Amino acid sequence: MNDYREYFDEVIEAHRQIEQWFADPQPPAVVENLLMRFSPQFSMITPAGRVLDFEQLGELFRKAGGARLGLRIELGEMHGIDLHERGATLSYRELQTDATGLQTDRRSTVVFEKLESGQVVWRHLHETFCPA
Repeated sequence: MNDYREYFDEVIEAHRQIEQWFADPQPPAVVENLLMRFSPQFSMITPAGRVLDFEQLGELFRKAGGARLGLRIELGEMHGIDLHERGATLSYRELQTDATGLQTDRRSTVVFEKLESGQVVWRHLHETFCPA
């Protein structure tokens, strides 16, 4: 059996930091620390089909700091898809709820890259909204 534990842990920890960043005003250094989890070659397909690169992700995070007061992110349905020497691919489900009651539900597939240092970084993310 393949051990995806370090990759599952990365999904959990990254979302904990994202939740804090979006939910409450934080010092600017917090977002810079968060962005270190992502590869400079990062790419993302948003639930609306927009394509983002690392720079655009940084802009999105910087603008959204503290903008979703009370945000809570619940993760589930984590599944390993592929595990290899240089990283892993996995999927998970993410339910977001904020203080206004706005709720979004999405399924995500993430490709992780493991650097020579052993650090795991987000290389690609594809999110899709789930129907209500």
